[in-house]
Amino acid sequence: MTEQQPPSPGPDPRESGSGGLERALHAGRALVLADLTACGIAEAEVVSLVEDAVSHRRWWVEQWPEGVSFVAGLIAQDVQDALLDRRGRWPGCPLCGGEEEHVLDVEPELGPDPHWVCGRTATAVAPVGGLGGAR
Repeated sequence: MTEQQPPSPGPDPRESGSGGLERALHAGRALVLADLTACGIAEAEVVSLVEDAVSHRRWWVEQWPEGVSFVAGLIAQDVQDALLDRRGRWPGCPLCGGEEEHVLDVEPELGPDPHWVCGRTATAVAPVGGLGGAR
């Protein structure tokens, strides 16, 4: 019996053309929406922020095709920045308690396989798209 592998969250970065770009954008969108849903804030206004980030990153990858494998992390960072301006910090760190609430960071900032990381403890909490399992 062969072991089935879970589906990959993104496209093969060696894949070229608009098909690879669209798959990367849709995968990044789905991962960020999964995290927003896990945090209970996937409302219409917030989903619009995701769509804005996807649109911006579409242009960005068209200019730098080698960055296609970085799209999910960049969309997550874009949404995080947009939410800070409109609603406050997101996502809050589920590991650290106390009065000084802080958010998770996306690491690497520009690289494949992005994760949400607690900056205080340098602990990887979950991959982007996996906050539901970390709460």
